[in-house]
Amino acid sequence: MKTLILIIFLIFFQNIISAEEDSRVLVEFPAMMQEHMMGNMRDHLVIINRIQLYLANDKMDKAAELAESHLGMGSLKSHHAKQMSKFMPKGMAAIGTSMHKAATRFAMKCEEGDLLPAYKALAEVTSACVACHAGYKVR
Repeated sequence: MKTLILIIFLIFFQNIISAEEDSRVLVEFPAMMQEHMMGNMRDHLVIINRIQLYLANDKMDKAAELAESHLGMGSLKSHHAKQMSKFMPKGMAAIGTSMHKAATRFAMKCEEGDLLPAYKALAEVTSACVACHAGYKVR
């Protein structure tokens, strides 16, 4: 619940971002780590799309497996999260952690087999993505 409140706060109270004035916090990573992070985020989009396709085709077990292995707490090592977080502001790291935890909760909701709670849990995952992108940039 605290995570959801943080995400809502960041979304609604973040300065409006326009093409003329981008007030997001620039987070600087070493070049190789920046490319790794950008690749992770692109991968996250692909995974969320695949999850939605699984949900639309009533394959909640596959959605759960994909979410946990690629987005959930079980994916942190493959994303080198510990090393990446050393370069992040605390707020950015907190949002990232909340996304990974939300993905694990989503996977658990899928395993329960009820579609509506699973969709609600998936919205928590994407809300974390929105909050992070609204507040931070790497380029």
